[in-house]
Amino acid sequence: MSTTHETGAAIVLGGSIGGLLAARVLSDAYAKVTVFDRDLLPTADVDRRGVPQSIHSHGLLARGLQVLEELFPGLTADLTARGAVPVDVQRDCLWVNDGHRVPRVVSGMAGLCVSRRALEGYVRDRVRALPNVELRDGCEAVGLIADADGGTVTGARVLPRGGVPERHDADLVVDATGRGNRGPTWLAELGYQPPAEDRVDPGTVYVSREYRRTPGETDFAAFVSGPSPETPYGGVAISAEDDRWMDTLLGVGPGQDPPVDPDGYLAFAGRLPAPELHALLNRAEPLGPPRRLRLPTSVRRRYERLTRLPEGFIAVADALCSFNPSYGQGMTVAAAEAMVLRNCLRQGRRGLPRRFFAAAAKVVDVPWDMAVGADLRFPTVVGPRSRRTRFLNGYVARLHVAAARHAVVGRRFLAVANLMTPPPALFAPGILTRVLWSGRRAAPVVVPPPARVEELSVR
Repeated sequence: MSTTHETGAAIVLGGSIGGLLAARVLSDAYAKVTVFDRDLLPTADVDRRGVPQSIHSHGLLARGLQVLEELFPGLTADLTARGAVPVDVQRDCLWVNDGHRVPRVVSGMAGLCVSRRALEGYVRDRVRALPNVELRDGCEAVGLIADADGGTVTGARVLPRGGVPERHDADLVVDATGRGNRGPTWLAELGYQPPAEDRVDPGTVYVSREYRRTPGETDFAAFVSGPSPETPYGGVAISAEDDRWMDTLLGVGPGQDPPVDPDGYLAFAGRLPAPELHALLNRAEPLGPPRRLRLPTSVRRRYERLTRLPEGFIAVADALCSFNPSYGQGMTVAAAEAMVLRNCLRQGRRGLPRRFFAAAAKVVDVPWDMAVGADLRFPTVVGPRSRRTRFLNGYVARLHVAAARHAVVGRRFLAVANLMTPPPALFAPGILTRVLWSGRRAAPVVVPPPARVEELSVR
């Protein structure tokens, strides 16, 4: 970690994962970094109002863990000591895609099963400990401040809870206020056009419940059964600290909502194409009632396409692009954007917004296309279906069939899904051949877990 700080001040509006990661990167480039958040930030690992999705299962993809470990050395070991579960993404997790199981073998991709509240609490503590970073809670961002000609954002207006509005000067203001951000409105107040938006409503409902976990009761640390057009419902179970399972059932489209009554919830899990989750929930002790969340519309704000941008302002994480949480991409993309910001700052501050938005767009392209393409498989989801989208969805459907027969295909899919490998790798000759050969048969293939998965590896 660098201990040399340049001059100047930066402000981060929003103290969730995206804002905290931005603050960590900014701490290496600015003498003073201040993070403002509307909530009263907890001192313990608890859910908070500003992160309503925290009660549901979260996925930290392999690339996200890689970045977090680089920004916060020792993170994996520290969280493991607190009860998080380190995993090999393929060996220790049971993946069921369109009814096809991915063979469980050693992949070499490291993951970490941990709750959102524990991860965010840990990152917040590490950021708070930085000598040039201040976290101020109970402060709502209400607008931007610009110079006389409006060409440069020079600070932000903040309203402390129970107080009067304050002006805070800064060389850079980062909008990390999440899905409900007002960044485009603030820019409009300064005379700028709002960015165009891409929107897709996934039409998905989550219902989550926590259960007591007995270590060693299963040979998997996580279970993921994704929905498909044929079976528009799915389920996830993630090991978490305090010996818990965080379970989430989801349904896509009208009439597919998981029930919130305990008996109906369990029966819904029994509809999944793999029986392991239902068996787990049938014997595990519930730790609370099922809780429901209707997923909001996915929104991508195209700041990179604006012909006129002020200096001194960028947006990150959900304020830039909010994903369908079903694919577990949000925290990892926020981490990748933090690395983009770090690289842009190392090139200097001049023209930072335009350089950042252009580079961040390339980071967002892959997960956005993956998520939206998968959403558009469902006839109830509204959106344009190009020939490219239909082709890719057809190819991925055949790839899932091949992955059940060839561990190397499963690993390649997981590497792409975990943002470790670019999507064109799915069309490499060795993968393409297996997909075209195996994909001719479309019936789901049940691959039983190997007796000693820890000794196997991808070939």
